Amino acid sequence: MAKYDYDMFTIGAGSGGVAASRRAGSYGARIAICEESRVGGTCVIRGCVPKKLLVHGAQFADAFADSVGFGWAPHMPAFDWAKLIANKDTEIDRLNAIYKKLLSDAGVALFEAHGRIIDAHTVEVAGKRYTAANILIATGSHPTVPAIPGIEHAITSNEALQLPSLPRKLIIVGGGYIAVEFAGIFASLGTEVVEVIRGDDLLGGFDDDVRVALAMEMRGRGVEIRTRTNIARIDKYPHGITATTTQGEEISADAIMYATGRRPNTRNLGLDEVGVQLDANGAVVVDEGSRTTVEGIYAVGDVTNMLNLTPVAIAEGRALAETLFNDNPMIVDHETVPTAIFSQPPCATVGLTESAARKKYGAIDVYRTRFKPMKNLLAGRDERTMMKLVVDRASDRVLGCHMVGADAPEIIQGLAIALKCGATKTQFDQTIGIHPSAAEEFVTLREKVPEPKAAAAE
Repeated sequence: MAKYDYDMFTIGAGSGGVAASRRAGSYGARIAICEESRVGGTCVIRGCVPKKLLVHGAQFADAFADSVGFGWAPHMPAFDWAKLIANKDTEIDRLNAIYKKLLSDAGVALFEAHGRIIDAHTVEVAGKRYTAANILIATGSHPTVPAIPGIEHAITSNEALQLPSLPRKLIIVGGGYIAVEFAGIFASLGTEVVEVIRGDDLLGGFDDDVRVALAMEMRGRGVEIRTRTNIARIDKYPHGITATTTQGEEISADAIMYATGRRPNTRNLGLDEVGVQLDANGAVVVDEGSRTTVEGIYAVGDVTNMLNLTPVAIAEGRALAETLFNDNPMIVDHETVPTAIFSQPPCATVGLTESAARKKYGAIDVYRTRFKPMKNLLAGRDERTMMKLVVDRASDRVLGCHMVGADAPEIIQGLAIALKCGATKTQFDQTIGIHPSAAEEFVTLREKVPEPKAAAAE
């Protein structure tokens, strides 16, 4: 008779938890998973998937406007927000059902209720206790909002995906990727958008040229970006809301959305009681093998607050399954991970920013270009693409690739392979470009950007 009910019990059926459970189940392990919300987690249910569907819907505004320059008669069809949301919900329902089937096909037992850890080998779900040789925490994260007067009148990205009608005017607080993505969606659909940020530029932590280029293009699309601004209070009125800044300025709108950060879902899991260490932000502390401070308990994905990207959570989950159940120890490499912002225009990046590269390597070479894509010429659109390479001068190795412009995520994905393989600038130069394309610019960059001191002296 088996010592435990299961070989692994996973708490949280998001991307990381499902990936780990399915892979482990495929190796014959006895696996159970519990989820108090819908199977699929943040990404599938209320994150990147539904948001990307809205991005696709919003991009038709550009296509209709640009088509006139290519000979199509001016025509702007009517937009139906409710239909887009309904179709999006139908697709999410379909994906939710698929995720459940994938778990079932892998022999994973699904409990649709909250799970709590009782000890290193016991999980309690809906009043019943189950034992497991290993426990995996994959509970993800949730949006956070500041404690200011009237914050109950604000929405987050969760509610923005379910608004019953399209706002005429929307305030978005925050300058991270979620904020700029929703700003692009709503602005393209005709909403007047005011984005409020504490700092001087959007996308803190990204390359400075990306931050500046995106802000420039977003303003060109009509998004008002108010820098060095904080909201002190929110008041609700019959016609909408009024946000008052710390400087005393009032901004009125139909709604206000906060995208100012997320926090790991570690409350009410019993982690303190069993000795699982959390950091100051409430994230589960893990080592490179996803091991927590309690033997037999692991954690992957956003709940660890290491690198909050869906593909990273999936990779961590699969690596854990390989290690525990396939005699194939694996460690996920968190270096050179590509990421994209599905803003309008989109951004994508892989590797080091210019400032990080200077700090780590000292002498570097920077190549940068800004140009108007061919499509924009006939369309009459002023929007420009920015591309940038950061290169280690000593080894000639490409350290970072950054892009703002159409198809940036698709282009950077391919370059991520090159960086992972240690490609050099010489090898980029020796690669034949595809013409005419925007992507060819990455292999035709020849002029170095002047050193910062030299540029300042000119």
